[in-house]
Amino acid sequence: MGDESTTTIRWAKDVAPHDFESAEAYLSLRFDQKRAERLVKKLRAAEVTHRRANDVLRACGREPLALDDPGVRRDLVTIARGKRLSPVLVVYDEHGGPDIADGYHRVSLAYRLDPFATVPLRIAASDLRRET
Repeated sequence: MGDESTTTIRWAKDVAPHDFESAEAYLSLRFDQKRAERLVKKLRAAEVTHRRANDVLRACGREPLALDDPGVRRDLVTIARGKRLSPVLVVYDEHGGPDIADGYHRVSLAYRLDPFATVPLRIAASDLRRET
């Protein structure tokens, strides 16, 4: 996978610290707090990789948000100002499959600009055998 997106989106080299907090808040709604914390710990340890925007959305079973969605529009303004977007955080659960823990708006923006754009992300997998 390439290091650069095929869109005009400039990506930060690594995840913004507050995105891990956002991921934990989201994951704590899907799982218990301990499991959410373990997944975020794995996300923090994971290396940044790259996947196509369309593949991320398809694997996670999500439709891309529209360009007029407030979060997508905010990210569009961010890149128009020349700022970088933070990589996306994805978790994989053995029962539920992959899900975007943080960055759904960013993946949607990338998709709307170019469905085949590469998106930087960290991926962490839940190991239910050890977590139960």
